[in-house]
Amino acid sequence: PHMPVHLGSMSESIKTVIARNAARMQPGDVYALNDPYHGGTHLPDVTVVTPVFDEAGRDILFYVGSRGHHADIGGTTPGSMPPFSTRIEEEGVQIDNVKLVEAGRLREAEMLALLSSGEFPSRNPAQNLADLKAQIAANEKGVQELRRMVAQFGLEVVQAYMRHVQDNAEESVRRVITRLKDGAFTLALDNGAQISVAIRVNAAERTAEIDFSGTSAQLENNFNAPTAVCMAAVLYVFRTLVGDDIPLNAGCLKPLKVIIPEGSMLNPRAPASVVAGNVETSTCITNALYGALGAMAAGQCTMNNFTFGNARHQYYETISGGSGAGPGFDGTSVVQTHMTNSRLTDPEVLEFRFPVRLDSYAIRAGSGGAGQWKGGNGGTRRVRFLEAMTASILSNGRTQGAFGMAGGQAGQPGANRVERADGRTETLGHIGSVQMQPGDVFVIETPGGGGYGTPD
Repeated sequence: PHMPVHLGSMSESIKTVIARNAARMQPGDVYALNDPYHGGTHLPDVTVVTPVFDEAGRDILFYVGSRGHHADIGGTTPGSMPPFSTRIEEEGVQIDNVKLVEAGRLREAEMLALLSSGEFPSRNPAQNLADLKAQIAANEKGVQELRRMVAQFGLEVVQAYMRHVQDNAEESVRRVITRLKDGAFTLALDNGAQISVAIRVNAAERTAEIDFSGTSAQLENNFNAPTAVCMAAVLYVFRTLVGDDIPLNAGCLKPLKVIIPEGSMLNPRAPASVVAGNVETSTCITNALYGALGAMAAGQCTMNNFTFGNARHQYYETISGGSGAGPGFDGTSVVQTHMTNSRLTDPEVLEFRFPVRLDSYAIRAGSGGAGQWKGGNGGTRRVRFLEAMTASILSNGRTQGAFGMAGGQAGQPGANRVERADGRTETLGHIGSVQMQPGDVFVIETPGGGGYGTPD
C-alpha cells in the first residue's frame, strides 16, 4: 500500500492476463508480464499473476499478483533506467503475458532464454529468475491464505466482503466529491513537456471527470507514461482525499471518468520509451492533480533515480526530497512521498555489497519553499566510487522547483554533479550518464517541497 504506483497499476496487468488467457488457465499456472503496452508500467517492474482455483481445480475463484522492481532487466545501461532511451527496446527485455509456470512446472529454460534475448538482454538472468521465484512463492502464500479464509468463512461470505470493501471505497469517494470544486492545473517538466489536467465535478450525481486534454503529445524521450501509471496516480490522489481508513482499491475509481488522449505522453503508442514515466511522470501527475484540487503545494516532482553498475554489479535506488506544505501543516524534510515510499539500502549493506562508499547523506537546509507553512527540505547524497562503473541519473525538478500554493513559494530545484578525484567538477542536467573512476564522487541534491500560504 505504501507504493501506490505499483499497487494502483497492478489491476491493469491482472486484467490483461485474465483477458488473454480466458478458458486456458489450469491449476499450477503462473504468468509474468512487464509490457507497458499490455498492462505493464516500465520494464524493470515485473508482475507475476497466479489464478486461484477451487479445491476441485475447475473454477477460478480469485487472482493474486505480486510486482517487483528488478535490479536489471537489460537495456543500454546497467540498472535498466537509461536516461537517453528513445524506444522501448533500449530499456530491456519485454515480457508480454508469458507463462512462467505451467501446471506446476517452472519453465526455467524458456524464461532464461527470454531474459537473454533481444538487442539489450538482461545482465544477470539468474538473479532475475531468483526474484521471479520469490514472486511465485509470494503468490503461493496468497493462494494458501485465501483458501484458508474460504475454508473458515465460506466462499459466499469472502466474496461478499470483497464487494463490501469496493462498495465502501466508492461511497467514500462519492462523499468527498460533493465537497470539491472544479479546477485545472498545468505542470511543466524540465524537458519542456507539460501535464495539463482539468477536474469537473458533478455534485448532483456525485461524480467527477478528470481530463488530461492539453497534455503534451507522445515524447521522443522516455518520460511517456502508460495509462496504467496515470490511473494509479488518479486512484492514489482520490484515495488520499478520503479521511477514513480504507484499503486502496479500484472501488475508488468507480465515481471517476478519466480522459487520457491517445497518443499523448500519458497514453503513448509503441514503441515509445517509458522508463521515466513510472517514476518521474507519475510524481508530476500526482502533484498536478493536487494543484487542480487546490489541496496542497507540490512535493519534489521526481524520484531521483540513481543507477550504477558494470559487468559484476548493478544497483538502483530512489532518493528522498522535500514534501509539500498544506493548510495547517509544514512539509517534511527528506522523505519519500506520493507515488513511491521505497526505503534506501542501509549504508552498511550498500558498502558491503557494492564497491562504493556513502560519504554523506544530509538535509539540504533552506531548500524548502517559504510560506505560512514551509515546504520540506531536500537532501544531499554523496556516493564515492571505489572501482570503475557507469552511473546514471534520471530525474526532474532540476530547473522547475516544486510549486507553492496560496501565496507560498516554490521549493529549490535539485542538482546533479560529479566531483572527480582530480578536483574537476562536472555538472549534469536532469538526466545524465557518466563513467565513474575510483575516487570520483556522484553528488545528488534533491528538490525541496513547495510552501503554502503567504510567508509572514
